[in-house]
Amino acid sequence: MLTREQMAMRVARELRDGYYVNLGIGIPTLVANYIPEGMDVMLQSENGLLGMGAFPDEQSLDADMINAGKQTVTARTGAAIFDSAQSFAMIRGGHVDLTVLGAFEVDVEGNIASWMIPGKMVKGMGGAMDLVAGAQNIIVVMTHASKSGESKLLSRCTLPLTGAGCIRRVLTDLALLEIEDGAFILREYAPGVSIDEIAAKTAGKMIVADDVREMRFS
Repeated sequence: MLTREQMAMRVARELRDGYYVNLGIGIPTLVANYIPEGMDVMLQSENGLLGMGAFPDEQSLDADMINAGKQTVTARTGAAIFDSAQSFAMIRGGHVDLTVLGAFEVDVEGNIASWMIPGKMVKGMGGAMDLVAGAQNIIVVMTHASKSGESKLLSRCTLPLTGAGCIRRVLTDLALLEIEDGAFILREYAPGVSIDEIAAKTAGKMIVADDVREMRFS
């Protein structure tokens, strides 16, 4: 199965020159490390930063410069800093070209559950609800199954929803799938992973595309 870095590398292949991109907490933040050389991409953080740069070293670290996950970051040339109201206006206005975020569950209807597990501490819903409502181009990045082996790709989400009918693509540590007509369409499989294994770990209806192929990272 794919490492976290390989998942980020595959998502980076979806970037295009001139994109404004929001990267969620966790694996999505790693995508910033794999932006193709020569490509101009502006990374947006919903706490009010457009133009995130690389993660800082000790010399460039500024404790006041953070992303939405409270990680210290840098600002690239041309960056803009503004309040969160303006940041969410950008998101709600449909000005983000690509959103990459994690999830607990996704189902065959394109529903996503990503913000809480009942009975566990919840820090807040964050910006995910606005992101999935305001973006047309969304990639969910997550493990295919839980640590206990239960599928996260379901017929219907069991956890409180973040958004309904908004997800079309899911990248897991096993595969890249698209959601169409009430089914997960298997488009790519991770190197060394069999289609049978992916099917066994997918609880929702899955269809193997005629042109399914092994995943590439460059």
